[in-house]
Amino acid sequence: MAHQTLTLTSTAAPKNAPVPIPLLCFGTYLLSPTSCLTAIPSALTSGYRHIDTAQLYRNESAVGEVLRSTSIPRSEIFVTTKQGIRGETAEATYALAAESVRKIAGEEGYVDLFLVHTRWVRGDAEGRKEVWQALERLHGEGKARLIGLSNYEVGDVEEMKGYARVWPPHVLQIELHPWRQQRELVRYCEREGIVVQAYSPLAEGKRMDDEVLRRVAGRCSRTPAQVLLRYGLQKGWVVLPKSENPERIEENAGLYDFVLESGDMEALDDLDEDGSI
Repeated sequence: MAHQTLTLTSTAAPKNAPVPIPLLCFGTYLLSPTSCLTAIPSALTSGYRHIDTAQLYRNESAVGEVLRSTSIPRSEIFVTTKQGIRGETAEATYALAAESVRKIAGEEGYVDLFLVHTRWVRGDAEGRKEVWQALERLHGEGKARLIGLSNYEVGDVEEMKGYARVWPPHVLQIELHPWRQQRELVRYCEREGIVVQAYSPLAEGKRMDDEVLRRVAGRCSRTPAQVLLRYGLQKGWVVLPKSENPERIEENAGLYDFVLESGDMEALDDLDEDGSI
């Protein structure tokens, strides 16, 4: 994707499913249901059209309430959720996933993307398989337009070839920012046509005083947060900033009237600390 062509409506799509995924996504991790009822409308007003939630966040119903109350058509809002636990039986695992869809979209609705939330089932290969098969069932029923993974490594994704009917997965959501670039994993996704989503693209706000970042931000006359998000967009990642502050929410959407030059991107690339090459 050419840097200059990025807009608020820019999208990515997995190679095996022609479903566009908005590159800018509003994250709801640690947002209470009450906070969601004010923060998500602020995000929609600022132009976001992708909302990320999860069973773990305990705010899926609030996301659904916003979807039902907004004047924006459901077809124009992309919604992601995640499941990281299994039930006592495979049918119970599927029921947990179906309940998430119901909370968000009602009895006859759908979610746009449903992920296996692997951080919470790490080390449980059978659990990963069971949740994935539940999501495949939802996908086949039209209740999840895309299905994917969160926090998988290359070996985990390759393992799926032994049981997955939908492969490659459509999306992989991982932690990504200049100090954690996971380059080998990102290259793998690019080869396989898996869309990469970057959670914690602002590095949890812990690096805003970094000298290199502040120098780039000064050259662009932008905030460090805007530079970090623009960096992710120019990498072709879906970026997931989150905030409860309406001004910060709007600021995080102001990414489309400036470009990081190649020297800026290289300087940020050089901040990588995870050892990948």
